Amino acid sequence: MEEGSKVMQEQRMNLFVTLWAKRKILIIVTSAGLVVSTVIAFLMTPLYRSTAIVFPAATSTVSFSEQRNAKASSMDFGEEEQAEQLIQILQSSKVRDKVVQQFDLMKHYEIEADDANKHYKLVKEYNSHILFVRTRYGSIQIDVLDRDPQLAADMANKIVDLIDTVKNEMVMERTVPAFEINKRKKEQLERDKEAVLNQLDSLAALGVVPLEGRANLFQAYVEAKNPEDKADFKRRIDINLEFGAVFDGLEYVRNEKIMKLADFALSYEQAESDANTQFNHKFIVERAVMADKKDKPKRLIIMILATFGTFVFMVFALLIQDKIREIRKLA
Repeated sequence: MEEGSKVMQEQRMNLFVTLWAKRKILIIVTSAGLVVSTVIAFLMTPLYRSTAIVFPAATSTVSFSEQRNAKASSMDFGEEEQAEQLIQILQSSKVRDKVVQQFDLMKHYEIEADDANKHYKLVKEYNSHILFVRTRYGSIQIDVLDRDPQLAADMANKIVDLIDTVKNEMVMERTVPAFEINKRKKEQLERDKEAVLNQLDSLAALGVVPLEGRANLFQAYVEAKNPEDKADFKRRIDINLEFGAVFDGLEYVRNEKIMKLADFALSYEQAESDANTQFNHKFIVERAVMADKKDKPKRLIIMILATFGTFVFMVFALLIQDKIREIRKLA
C-alpha cells in the first residue's frame, strides 16, 4: 500500500512538474482560446425567445346523443392522447407551410430560391427555431426563436391560431363527405315519403278510405234507404275493394318512412354540426409577447466552456507529447 501511494504521489509530482514547465504555452494557448471564443460569442446573432402555452380540448365536436360521455364535454381539457395529437398537428407540413408563406421565411432565413437544397435547408432552419414541447402538466409549449423579437412573438401567436385552422381543415376532409352522404340519404327518404303520400292522395281522391272507414261504408250501404244512396255506397265499396289492399300497403310504407326519418334526424343533425361548425380545439393559457432580453447565445457560458476545453485539451496534448519523448528515449 505504501509503495502504491508513493508511486501515485510521484506521478502527481511529475504531472505538476510537466505542467509547470509548460506553463507559458498553456497560458498562451488558453488565453488564445479565450480570445477566440469571446470574438465568436460576440459575433453570433442574438436570438430572442417568445413562448405561447395552450391546452388541447378534450373533444372536437358537439354531441347530440343523450348517452353523452362525461369526458366529451367541450369544457374539458384534453389528456395525454389529445396533447400528442396536437403536437403531431403542430409539427405537420400544413402548419409549417402556412407559417413559411405568411412570414416569407425563405427570405428571412436567407435561403436562395434557386438553391437545389432549399427545402432541406428551410425545414432545418424552421425546426431549429420553432419547438413544440409537451409539459408535465399536459399543456403544449410553443417556443419560437428569432433575431427579431417582434417576429418571434408574431410567429408564435400565428401558430396558436393555426391550430384551429389546420385541424378544422383536417376534420372537414372527413365530416363534409359524411354530411353529404347523410344529406343525400335524408333527401331520398323525404322523396320516397312524398311519393307515397302522393299515391295515397290519388287513391283518396278516388274514394279509397282507411280500413276503419271501409267498415263504415258497409254499414252505411246496409242502412241506405233509397236506391241512389245504395248505388253510391256500392260504387265506393267496389273502389275500396279494388284498391284497399294497395292503400293499406302504402299506409304501412308511409309510416315506415316517417319512423326512419325520425330515427335518422339525430344522425343528420350530428353530421351537419360536425361539417358546418368551426370548432375551437385548444384553450389558450398564455399568448406570446415580444421578448426584451435575448435568449441565445449565452456568451459567458460559451467563453468559459471554450476556455476550459482549450486548457484541458492542451494538458492532454502536452502529457502525450511528453510520453512520446520518453518512449523515443527508451527506444
